[in-house]
Amino acid sequence: MRSFAYKRVSDVATAIAEVGGDPGSEFLAGGTTEVDMLRIRVARPRRVVDINDLPIAAIEDLPDGGLRLGGLARMSDVAAHPAVRERYPVIAEALEKGASAQLRNMATMGGNLMQKVRCSYFRDVDQACNKREPGSGCAAMNGFNRTHAVLGTSEHCIATHPSDVAVALTTLDAIVHLRGPDGSRTVAFDDFFPLPGNTPDREHPIAHGELITAIEVPANPAARTSHYLKVRDRQSYEFALASAAVVLRIERGIIAEARIGLGGVATKPWRARHAEAILTGAPARRAAFEDAAVAELADAVPRSMNSFKITLAQRTMVRALETVESKRGRGGNA
Repeated sequence: MRSFAYKRVSDVATAIAEVGGDPGSEFLAGGTTEVDMLRIRVARPRRVVDINDLPIAAIEDLPDGGLRLGGLARMSDVAAHPAVRERYPVIAEALEKGASAQLRNMATMGGNLMQKVRCSYFRDVDQACNKREPGSGCAAMNGFNRTHAVLGTSEHCIATHPSDVAVALTTLDAIVHLRGPDGSRTVAFDDFFPLPGNTPDREHPIAHGELITAIEVPANPAARTSHYLKVRDRQSYEFALASAAVVLRIERGIIAEARIGLGGVATKPWRARHAEAILTGAPARRAAFEDAAVAELADAVPRSMNSFKITLAQRTMVRALETVESKRGRGGNA
């Protein structure tokens, strides 16, 4: 690990000024990812600015029935919050399946969105990686790519986005609140994670010195019976091979609204818009679920070791849809 300077701050304005005015500085929150990046020499800041004392950790009700999750809210606190569990179980389930209790107690919501990919080539500074070193190539293309993406890829990067809760939040049309040297602004959640394209090193539309102050989750009554399903090699807090976050509004057996996110198979939290369009207005039945899943994965681009993810993602989506339909059928609007 390279040496670096450390400073702890207690107000948002100071934090932004300290990092925004120094290209060699970075924010440090829970550290569950950043410390790893420092150890393996992928992150090389001159200084880290500890923001754990900033007053942006609250979980607050919004007037329309939505929620505002502070950027420094701990994953464990959000998952356990009564309003989250009641109104957005898909968020609580994604958080609980995303990491061990120890990590959830430290990791923050804003940090989770900013975490780095788990691609082994990104994390090995001796390997070619366009995300870490633009123009160096992508060793995963012809390497061990079993866990890599089949959706949203480019010739420059096939790394899978690692976050579970981001899949749930993209399904709910969350909004990211930012504050930086030029003031405050908001970014739609789907826009917060660009596709790799020709610039896989640009993972977020955040300027240097901008800070995630909150994540806004709009009200959605249908989300009360939402579900997050995660399929992985082992149950002990492994990253997803495929996952699905599902929200359905069913009226008289017909799907009035469908919201679906996929994880583990794409370079960003994947909004399954093709599947949503097919399902809207269709009967809430397995045949429709299967048709939608096949359509969503039609443009998938597998590599030498991960073609199985196409079928796995389809089955994961169908199972998650059936789970939500079953919940609504027992006590909802089906």
